[in-house]
Amino acid sequence: MNAADNRIRLVVADDHTLFREGLVELLSQEPDLAVTGQADSGDALLATVRKTHPDVAMLDIEMPGPPPETTVREVLREFPATRVIVLTMHDHPALVERMLAAGAAAYVIKSANRETLLAAIRGARRDDEQVVVSVSRETMARMVEPAASPLSPREFEVLKAVSSGLSNAQIAARLFITEGTVKRHLTNIYMKLEVTTRMNAINKAIAMGLIEPKEFQRPAHGSVPKPERGHR
Repeated sequence: MNAADNRIRLVVADDHTLFREGLVELLSQEPDLAVTGQADSGDALLATVRKTHPDVAMLDIEMPGPPPETTVREVLREFPATRVIVLTMHDHPALVERMLAAGAAAYVIKSANRETLLAAIRGARRDDEQVVVSVSRETMARMVEPAASPLSPREFEVLKAVSSGLSNAQIAARLFITEGTVKRHLTNIYMKLEVTTRMNAINKAIAMGLIEPKEFQRPAHGSVPKPERGHR
């Protein structure tokens, strides 16, 4: 058996063509790695994995197709020996936890250096019990010790509804309260989070790890929280 037969076979999935091709070129320079396929969506990744049976499948979380955790689970269901590495620009505790729970062997942010990524690939291939997490120190700290929520359970429900793009009237109907009560809850939320608008409240809650990022929730196109007249 020659050295080429022992190379780690990789499939790389990212819908940004320039980034994906640059990554493939970088990985191909390593004598122990072999890129056997590329994909630009979750569905294309699954098809490529089925065709090439790689040792490692690397994917971004923002691609066309099914939710990323669904893609990870499907890859592992069909090919349990394949190790999945998430390579993304998003550095959020909720995303890390969801992808690791789905079975990803590593979660690496795109700002990581070359050595970190290569170590994650080689480590994932060597040890099927090892999990590699390369994120910011702040995110790691929040994963180890999540921040306590300053919001009451009802305020949290209202904020979650706001993050789903619901209007005050829709939130009131869902929670069986009046619109006036919704507005009072929003006022309290703004005060506790030290913000002044619905979108800022959502962004602050994401930064604090209280709710999942909009990118991961994948709202329907055009479903963006909008301020209501008289109450932003």
